[in-house]
Amino acid sequence: MKKIKLINYLLILTVFASSSIFAGGGNRNGTAGATQLLIPVGARGVAMSGASLVGAKGLEALYWNPANLVRSETNTSVLFSQMNYIADIGVTYGAVSANIEGFGALGFSIKSLDIGDIPITTTTNPDGTGQNFKPSFVTVGVTYSRMLSDRISFGVTGNFISERLDLVSTSGIAFNVGIAYQNLANVNGLSFAVVIKNLGPQMKYDGSGLNINAVAPDLTRPQQLYKIDAAPFELPSTLELGFGYEYALNEVNSLQLNGVFQNSNFYGDEYKLGAEYSYDNLFFVRGGYMLLPELDKESNIYGLTAGVGLNYNLGGVGFKFDYAFRQTDIFDDNHVFTVQLGF
Repeated sequence: MKKIKLINYLLILTVFASSSIFAGGGNRNGTAGATQLLIPVGARGVAMSGASLVGAKGLEALYWNPANLVRSETNTSVLFSQMNYIADIGVTYGAVSANIEGFGALGFSIKSLDIGDIPITTTTNPDGTGQNFKPSFVTVGVTYSRMLSDRISFGVTGNFISERLDLVSTSGIAFNVGIAYQNLANVNGLSFAVVIKNLGPQMKYDGSGLNINAVAPDLTRPQQLYKIDAAPFELPSTLELGFGYEYALNEVNSLQLNGVFQNSNFYGDEYKLGAEYSYDNLFFVRGGYMLLPELDKESNIYGLTAGVGLNYNLGGVGFKFDYAFRQTDIFDDNHVFTVQLGF
């Protein structure tokens, strides 16, 4: 008996669509897939609602703005992050980077999603056969970044995307390009950045899971196998503009204020606001909020974000620990933990 898996696939993809927006709104909704690319990583950036185009540096910048990878405080860095996402989805992220004198910086990253087991159902067993399948969503990235001048840096990331839902799968490539400018207009602490994310060709699902058996109602023709031709989908491309200003309150206390405007090819504009207080570059308190003016209040499932961080040197090894909290409606709130080592 033919297994009915298409419903399961659609349910999973619906959950992923809610990673960026829930329900709808605006005039560009529902036109892009591969929304795993939109799931943020790293506690610092999440705590500031994604307003991290200019503030994040080193490995923290791989997802937000590849141009700032080269601004790492250490020559070699290792980062690990875990996020409790919506609908009990776990997001695991790991990255390494190295600054090479005279060449720039190289970074490698991998992000995987743990959705759990999905029951397999059939026409004769609509409640499940007792068997399960485990979806796989993985993104592997390679980043290059370098200084173009003492103030301007450039970076590009190539991401390989792999998605598998039992007997159907797809893969593709996407590119992120960013530029960051520090001390804009000779104002110390004022920064500006432009990032274009997820540029690449369309993706399309394929596999034996799209095959269906067709039988004529009057049984005048033998059973035939047909294959559903899945529609291709665009990547969720975005254009982001970011500003930031870091102000030293005194010798040990400083405050950073960031703002980001995001335009995309699939839903309404976003305005992200974030702030970070630093005590002696040792302890950090962060907060943020995202505005979606083109959507009604019920369509935005995310609320306030907050977090804390610790930066400490352990015998010549830089140690960073960050935690972020993101309020969500309908689903459980998000919690993100990040650990980074620098050598």
